[in-house]
Amino acid sequence: MDGINSRLLNAGSYLWSKKLRTYITGASCAGVTTLGHTLASLLSLRHLDVDDFYWLPTDPPFTTKRAPSERVALIQQSQEEDNWVLTGSCMGWGDALINNADVIVFVATPTHVRLERLAAREKKRFGDRIAPGGDMHEIHLAFREWASKYDDPTFSGRNRAWHEAWLSRQTVPIIRVDGLSSAEKMAADVIQALSKVLP
Repeated sequence: MDGINSRLLNAGSYLWSKKLRTYITGASCAGVTTLGHTLASLLSLRHLDVDDFYWLPTDPPFTTKRAPSERVALIQQSQEEDNWVLTGSCMGWGDALINNADVIVFVATPTHVRLERLAAREKKRFGDRIAPGGDMHEIHLAFREWASKYDDPTFSGRNRAWHEAWLSRQTVPIIRVDGLSSAEKMAADVIQALSKVLP
């Protein structure tokens, strides 16, 4: 962390005293949530992840979505303070959540790496439940199939072409980071970029 701390200091300590609303997005398992948690911790910001509001608490999980209006209302309640990091994908149903963002961070990670992370993460979270015969096996397979389609511009779900088109329409600064880097390295890169793009 010594190298990271040095980069943070060089990036400009004034960031800690400024209001900062940051939206971080990218493909599933790109490292978006991990970066958001790390950045929020370093800058003493509140971290909100869309997935914590998107799904109703069910068992097995990830089977029942909250209504978009309910998701937006819950997240907005948590955004009352001006210092926050919001991570995930809410474009199309939650634009009101990011209309006042100061900056948008896009994390790009190769699909094969994302799928490796997805498999490891789901195994750690759910163990044998995602194995053949487990109650979450079909959910896991469907999620993996969905995540694998990100590079296909014809895919009806979230995909890279759709993300790039959305990013091209934004008016706030866009910071791009490499999802192959560690969370600390990505956070340092974001902070260094923030010192250059924010007034």
